[in-house]
Amino acid sequence: MFILEFVVYDLLGEASLLVGLMALIGLLIQKKSAAQVISGTIKPIEEIVKGTVKTIVGFLIFGIGSSAAQGALNGFQSLFASGFGLEGVTPISEAITAQAQTLFPMVIALIMVLGFVCNLIIARFTRFKYIFLTGGHSLFLAALLAILLKALGLSDVMAIGIGAIILGLASCIYPAIAQKYMNKVTGSEDIAIGHYCSIAYALSGWIGGKVGNPKKSTESIELPGWLSIFKDYIVSVSLSVGIFYYVAAIAAGQGAVEVLSGSQHWLIYPLMQTLTFTGGLYVIITGVRLFLGEIVPAFVGVSEKFIPGAKLALDCPVVFPYAPTATVMGFISAYIAGLLCMLIMIAMGTTVIIPVAIPYFFIGATAGVFGNATGGWKGCIIGAFIAGVLIAVGPAIIYPIMKSVGLSGSSFPETDFNLIGIIFNFIGKLIGAW
Repeated sequence: MFILEFVVYDLLGEASLLVGLMALIGLLIQKKSAAQVISGTIKPIEEIVKGTVKTIVGFLIFGIGSSAAQGALNGFQSLFASGFGLEGVTPISEAITAQAQTLFPMVIALIMVLGFVCNLIIARFTRFKYIFLTGGHSLFLAALLAILLKALGLSDVMAIGIGAIILGLASCIYPAIAQKYMNKVTGSEDIAIGHYCSIAYALSGWIGGKVGNPKKSTESIELPGWLSIFKDYIVSVSLSVGIFYYVAAIAAGQGAVEVLSGSQHWLIYPLMQTLTFTGGLYVIITGVRLFLGEIVPAFVGVSEKFIPGAKLALDCPVVFPYAPTATVMGFISAYIAGLLCMLIMIAMGTTVIIPVAIPYFFIGATAGVFGNATGGWKGCIIGAFIAGVLIAVGPAIIYPIMKSVGLSGSSFPETDFNLIGIIFNFIGKLIGAW
């Protein structure tokens, strides 16, 4: 009994060790070849040890970054509420996932790992041959599913089982939704989009075909070079969050800021909190990339061996080279939509979604590329604008669910996530869960 309790609660109860164990199993499977099996040898043990250790360390770094980002986020939340009498929410998946990881670490880890296994099984036995390789988004969806299922009052075992199945289905079905338009972007059927905004991208592609002409491409338009600054993660997050942090600080007043800042000058406090938030997010992303860079390849080899004809679903930047100008124009259009939605939410007195640059850049830029592929510059602008509206409204709709489990200040911007969240929100209200 002691050994069982040690394994279940102490060993497997540590999410970092659990993820590391899964990476170890995957690496052991992947590193075997037919010749090695016959000869009784395995690839150098150091490769397996390195992959396992880096997975664990990456997961721990992820948690370290979360505490820094959350502290800065709490300060902004307090100032925004004090200054405007409203609740401001930043739609950043990294931030809300980091919060969720502190509440449901084992549930999130197991949903993610088992969800990938479900992805492989579904791809193997159905016509949906997509292998979702954007591990960061798999982690984010695992976090969302953990939040939704635990908010409904399910046990950890039930949440893990149902969450893994939903994640596996989403990994196969969502890329298929946007595949028609992805083919138009790339000019081939070789790859799929592995970014959980497939609904926004497919809608942008559809709208582009209705409003514009693909021959009138954005690539014939020249934009100022300085706009490329927003492609730098550190700069874009610092500028966008910094602007809103100072707006919140000025609106709240010197006295309110000094309550939070202590001995720090009240005008310096927003700057340092902004940089702390940016640094925390950078640490989070570094940790995510580190452990996902090991655990995802650990299972890729398995998929390649057992799922012939599989199509890889890759992260959204894969489309940027096909239309660089549309990338920037899409971001600008989506961000304008986010600002307009913010003003409308302020006027209505509802939860306010703050348009942080990063999600608007990646989602808006990708939507712009899809819209451009079917409708040229008109499709790019209008399609990205609609995407910007969706990633403002969606997080606001599901935010009450985040609050029901004790999470605050952030939500998920991805349209595919929000559709799942809206469905669960309906179920929760139907059964009186919230």
